Amino acid sequence: MFGIDSSELLVIALVALVVIGPKDLPRVMRTVGHWVGRARGMASHFRAGVDTMIRETELADMEKKWKAENERIMSEYPAPVAGAEDKWAEPVTDEPAPPKKISPPRNASSRPKAPPPRGGPAPRAAAPPIPAPGTSAPSAPNGPKEEPPS
Repeated sequence: MFGIDSSELLVIALVALVVIGPKDLPRVMRTVGHWVGRARGMASHFRAGVDTMIRETELADMEKKWKAENERIMSEYPAPVAGAEDKWAEPVTDEPAPPKKISPPRNASSRPKAPPPRGGPAPRAAAPPIPAPGTSAPSAPNGPKEEPPS
């Protein structure tokens, strides 16, 4: 930071402590920090503006180069005459390509699908009530009865 070594920074801090005093030093440091922050913000804003100007200049130069290259290519390869075929030449091969076979999609059916059922899913049966702690659970109405352990 500005070529200040740690020993020089320590001397500056001690002189500031003696000159300003310990009571006002925090307030002065806060003010100095505020001004340093503002200076850094202005420097970054200036740097961003310069970067933007450089980028715009580079883009303008590139656009000029592209335009010149485009004009060179267009003069070297003129557009086809109106009425001529605007079709690309077919690639030359030794063997003709086999015809493409189009297959129907899998699981395709000629019948339309049935509409979804109305009313949503069937209601579920009510769950049995949960017994309170310390009480025995009711047994199933038609199931075998369990005997409590002895």
